[in-house]
Amino acid sequence: MDTPQEEAPNIPFQAIIEQSLAGIYIMQDEQFVYSNATWAAIVGYTPQELQGMTLKELVAPDMYETVLHRYYQRLHGEVQSMRFHTRGVHRDGHIVDIEIHGSRMTFRGRPAVGGVGIDISERLRRDEELRRSREQLQQLAAYTSEKLEEQRLSIARDVHDVLGGMLTALKMDVTRIARRAGSDEQQALTQEALGLTQNIIETVKAISESLRPSALDHAGLAVAMAHDLQQFSTRSGLRHTLTGDDAPLRLTAKRATAVYRIFNEGLTNVARHAQARQVDVTLGEQDGCFVMTLRDDGQGFAPSTLATGSLGLLSMTERARAVGGELAIDAAEGRGTRLVLKVPLL
Repeated sequence: MDTPQEEAPNIPFQAIIEQSLAGIYIMQDEQFVYSNATWAAIVGYTPQELQGMTLKELVAPDMYETVLHRYYQRLHGEVQSMRFHTRGVHRDGHIVDIEIHGSRMTFRGRPAVGGVGIDISERLRRDEELRRSREQLQQLAAYTSEKLEEQRLSIARDVHDVLGGMLTALKMDVTRIARRAGSDEQQALTQEALGLTQNIIETVKAISESLRPSALDHAGLAVAMAHDLQQFSTRSGLRHTLTGDDAPLRLTAKRATAVYRIFNEGLTNVARHAQARQVDVTLGEQDGCFVMTLRDDGQGFAPSTLATGSLGLLSMTERARAVGGELAIDAAEGRGTRLVLKVPLL
């Protein structure tokens, strides 16, 4: 005789459930007593094949104890509803990432757990690819910044030492010629050549300093920042204060360079966008970190505009991240802007 088939469960709104794009299931006694086609397909079965299968058969071994514990938490009423991520075993053996939202319910007069599940394997794969891509972009940005700094240093040295040396030799030659010049016209020409040579020497020095300030390497970060802040005030007409520049700043050369570049970018942003009257810079140490605060009294900006991204702010943030630091931006329209940079000390 044929074995009588168990009658299909009567599920409210069954027609809608069967067509749902989300997997829906009911469990009793650690077994699946109902599943729609979507849920069964997530693990590679039909609803009929899935009926009677247990958690142990369908949950990844490393997740089984956790999922079983959560099942009984809901079944016994300790937790009415729970949402979590688990890993199931597909019929062909590969692992499926599933997001579950299950709740305690009564089915055929007995406690059961019913829930909704979604296959999130593809989403997690895309998220992981995006995470790796962001890491690679951050590494590329850090590498590019480091190489650019190396090139700046190399060019600054060549400009200062090689080109500067050649111009100094030229100035000495013109000076000797001037001593031997007989006529007034020759004297005028050599003096003009001397003046032009001196101007070129000053320009070369300025170019070298803009590429890599000598004070940063020979006098230290605080001195370089004080010099640049004074020049900034002279050019822009803004008042400034600098506090804490007399304290020893215990930073590696790489971190000191990053702080200096962030400081300069901050001043550039103030000059371009802030419409400020004053800039206040504070240097100090806190909780094992060097802390720089740069505040202006300008027009500020709405924090929501940061979402669209400013290349200057992005560059500053990435520079800070590359040396293990962090940059916080506090701004509001009409209330100025404050940058707080924290970088680990030696």
